[in-house]
Amino acid sequence: MTDAPAQPAMSDPPASAEIRSAPGQKLHGSGRIALKRSFRFRDLTLFYIVSALSVRWVATAAAAGPSTLIIWAVALVAFFVPLAVSVVELSSRYPQEGGLYVWTREAFGPFAGFITSWTYWMCNLPFFASVLYFGAGAALFGFGTRGQHLALDSRYYLLFTLFWLTVITVTNILGANAGKWLNNIGSLGSVLPIALLIVLATVSAVHHGSATTFHAHELAPHFDLKNAVFWSTIFFAFAGCEAGSFMGDEIENPRRNIPRALLTSGIVVAAAYIAGTAALLIALPSHAVDGVNGFMHGMLTLSARMHVGWLAAPVALLISLSMVGGAAAFLSSTSRLPFVAGIDSYLPSAFGKIHPRFRTPWIAIGIYGLAGIITAILGQAGTSVRGAYEVLVSMSIFSYFIPYLFLFAAQIRLQKRPVGPDVMRIWGGRPVAIVLASLGFLSTAVTLVLSVIPSADETNKPLAVAKVIGSTAVLIGAGIIVYVIAERKKTRAAAQSATQTPTQS
Repeated sequence: MTDAPAQPAMSDPPASAEIRSAPGQKLHGSGRIALKRSFRFRDLTLFYIVSALSVRWVATAAAAGPSTLIIWAVALVAFFVPLAVSVVELSSRYPQEGGLYVWTREAFGPFAGFITSWTYWMCNLPFFASVLYFGAGAALFGFGTRGQHLALDSRYYLLFTLFWLTVITVTNILGANAGKWLNNIGSLGSVLPIALLIVLATVSAVHHGSATTFHAHELAPHFDLKNAVFWSTIFFAFAGCEAGSFMGDEIENPRRNIPRALLTSGIVVAAAYIAGTAALLIALPSHAVDGVNGFMHGMLTLSARMHVGWLAAPVALLISLSMVGGAAAFLSSTSRLPFVAGIDSYLPSAFGKIHPRFRTPWIAIGIYGLAGIITAILGQAGTSVRGAYEVLVSMSIFSYFIPYLFLFAAQIRLQKRPVGPDVMRIWGGRPVAIVLASLGFLSTAVTLVLSVIPSADETNKPLAVAKVIGSTAVLIGAGIIVYVIAERKKTRAAAQSATQTPTQS
C-alpha cells in the first residue's frame, strides 16, 4: 500500500467524508443525509467512563487478593496507555464514522477492515446479556429481602435483559441525543458506588482496622496456570476506550474532544479500579469476596459497620443503572461498524441508511439490538442463572482481543504515512508511538493466550480449549464467507456496469 497524502488541516471534517453513500440512500439537496453531531466533551468523557469502569471487575480483582493492586498497574501501563495513545492518534488521523473499521482498512485493506469489525461486533453480542445479568442481580439488593426470592429465577434475569436491550435499541434509534443520556446517567452509577466504597473503607480503616493486610510479600503478584484467566480478565477490564471513535461523525470536533475525554476518563477509571479494589479488601478478606456479588457484600458490610445501612439500596440501584449504561454505550457505538460496512457494500445496503428525521443509522442499530436480544435468549437456554452468566462472559473475552491486535498493528503500519498539522501525536512522535503500540500488541497477544487456558476446576481441559478456539474459528470463518460473497457481488456489479456503459452511450 502506498503512502497516503497528508490530510488537509480541518477541525471538524464533514460527516461521512471518507465513506460513500449507500445505494438507495435518500438525499437532502445534493448531499448525503448527515449524522447529527450530538456528543460533546462531557458526553464523550462520561461515555468512556461507563464503557470502561465496572464494579464487577473491582469485585473480581479483590477476590484475588492484594497482589491485584500491582496487576492493575501492569495492565494500566502495558495495555491501557498504549491503547489510549493509539486511539488518540488513529482517531485524529481518521476521525470519520467507523473508527476501527476505517483504521484497519486504511492500514491493511478492506478485508482486514471488515474482518476486524466483524469480530468486534459479533463478540460484543454476548457482552450485552452478561453485563445486564450482573445489573439484574445488583438491582435485587436494592429491594432487600423482598427481592431475594428472584435471585435464582432465570425468568427475572432474562426479562430484565430483554427489557433494557429493547429500551437501549429504541432510544438510540430515536437519536443520539436520546441515547447518550443512558450513557451519561449510567456513568454516575459507575463512579458513585466506588467513591462511596472508598470513603466508607477509609473511615472504617481508621476506626476498625482493615480486613486485609497489605504486606510487601502479599502485594507481590504471582503467576501460574490457575490464575491465567484472571490476568486476562484484568486486562479486559481496561478495554473499551476505542469505542467512542466508532461514532466519529457524531462527535463535535473529534480531533480535540477525543484526546481530552480519554485523558480525563482514563485518570478516573484507573484511580477507581485501584482504590476501589483496595477499599473492598479493607471491607472483606479476599476469600470472602464473591466474584459476582462481592462488591455489594463489601458495601453491605461497611455500611452496617458505619451505621449507614440505608446506603445499600440506592448503591445497588446505581450499580444496576451503570450496567444498563455500559450495555447502552457498547450497543450504540458498536452498531456503527455494521453501518459503515453497509455503506461499503459488505453488508446489505439497508445497514448503511440514515433515518431522515432522527439522523441515526436506524437499521444497523435495530438489527444489532435484535441480535443482542436473540443472543441473550440462546445464552439462557438450558442453563442456570450463574451458568448463563459465566457462558456469556467466556464467549466474549478471547474473540474480543483479536481486534486489538489489528488496532495496534494498524497504528504501527500507519506511522509511515505523513500527517497533517491537526493530527495529534504523542510526544516523541513516530518512535514512541511504535514502541507503545508494540507493547500493546505484545500485551494483547499474551492476554489472548492466557484467556484460552482453562480454569483449575475444569474437568476436561483439552475440550475447553477446543471450544474456545473452535467457536472463534467459526466466528471468523463466517465473517470471511460474508466478505467473499459481498466481494463477488461487487465484482459482478462492476462488470455489468462496465458492459452497460458503452451501450447506453
